[in-house]
Amino acid sequence: MNILGYFQKVGKALMVPVATLPAAAILMGIGYYLDPTGWGANNAMAAFLIKAGAAIIDNMSVLFAIGVAYGMSKDKDGAAALAGFVCYMVVTTLLNPATVEAIGMISLNNESTLAFQKIGNQFVGILAGIISAEIYNRYSAVELPKALAFFSGKRLVPILTSFAGILMSFVLMFAWPVIFSGLIGFGESITGMGEVGSGLYGFFNRLLIPVGLHHALNSVFWFDMAGINDLGNWWTPNAIETGVGVVGETGRYMAGFFPIMMFGLPGAALAMYHCAKPENKARVASIMIAAGFASFFTGVTEPLEFSFMFLAPALYVLHAVLTGISLFIADLMNWTAGFGFSAGLVDMLLSAQNPLANKWYMLLLQGAAFFAIYYVIFRAAITKFSLSTPGREDDESGDTVVAAGSGDSAGLARQYLKALGGHENLANIDACITRLRLTVKDMSVINEKTLKDLGAMGVVKLGTNNLQVILGPLAEIIANEMKAISNDEDLAAVELPA
Repeated sequence: MNILGYFQKVGKALMVPVATLPAAAILMGIGYYLDPTGWGANNAMAAFLIKAGAAIIDNMSVLFAIGVAYGMSKDKDGAAALAGFVCYMVVTTLLNPATVEAIGMISLNNESTLAFQKIGNQFVGILAGIISAEIYNRYSAVELPKALAFFSGKRLVPILTSFAGILMSFVLMFAWPVIFSGLIGFGESITGMGEVGSGLYGFFNRLLIPVGLHHALNSVFWFDMAGINDLGNWWTPNAIETGVGVVGETGRYMAGFFPIMMFGLPGAALAMYHCAKPENKARVASIMIAAGFASFFTGVTEPLEFSFMFLAPALYVLHAVLTGISLFIADLMNWTAGFGFSAGLVDMLLSAQNPLANKWYMLLLQGAAFFAIYYVIFRAAITKFSLSTPGREDDESGDTVVAAGSGDSAGLARQYLKALGGHENLANIDACITRLRLTVKDMSVINEKTLKDLGAMGVVKLGTNNLQVILGPLAEIIANEMKAISNDEDLAAVELPA
């Protein structure tokens, strides 16, 4: 697997622990609505909900260790998750400042003591998860001599991982203070750029969407990897009193996404509908209404973005620029709101009563302006430069997202599997929230047109063996159905769109 493919795998695995954040957002959001001034001090139910949500936020580092180990394991087994937890606990225990001082291999100063006080962070959690998953994938099928047979296979993995944790601790004992200093320096350089830094983050966040590496970038800004921890601080109880949250600043790496996801992209969808050929408007309308609603209500933007990302890449770069501008404006004006999943209506309502929310309603006005900006710019660019957005291609049979596949998920999975060359051509089948992530043996077997005719919103080739098929929220269901198909011979009778 090439480096890009490996980072793809890590990025996908990061979505496992991140998927727990909506639960925290719902619990804490309702708690803040019940007691917006006391944060639970004036209402027992509010305190109950806020503390329950905080249990997730406060333990994100260990959730990353468990989730990444599970997500990167070859068969998504609980033994890998257990190994990730073991590795994380070994490392954080051995690198506790008191333990480091007792071991006496290095001399502590104020800076290194601070570094080891922060050893229980998401960066270390991700590292522990990766190491545990690699050990699991390599040694989970090992058979030991009969006298030790009980410890064979998956039972061996946590044991090996504990030793790997010791080795990892030894390396980090010397390397972590340097890494910590570098991460803090990076975080300070971005935060030191103020609203410009927010804008640059928004720009690169969208640019990395096509290859799925935006999750890795988000981890730097949203979690405690470089001292920023914007999302974590947003949902921390008593954040203002404890100094981890600042009104008008905390949320700066999230707030600017709301105008884009709730308003800007739906404006682009309307422009693309109006620019479609008359005979294609009905079909394009169904696509844009569904994708636009998903973006507005939940903040899931990939179905809409992939509808024009490859057909009109210049428009997508423009979209990335506008996203950066939105984050710049929101940060400049100190308008803040946060989310637990994405910047849709649900998360905006949940975060509105958070004491850190500052003039969040102004983001709605900014959004209305961005709706108009996206509509005008997209429509002008499409018509002036004759861009091939949905419904405007010369070859309409190859149009994007033509849902000609089976109506049931099992039947659709069989069609996708056949179009991909069957299990014989797939070394690995996986999925994240909106895309199939596949390792293929022969890329020439893949028929992109057929995949799109079945309903795929985009097909991304990464190197010679890594493929992503953008399906929207159906991706994980289709992946599971594909895995359940055991015999490629049964695919012979499956009919594909002509």
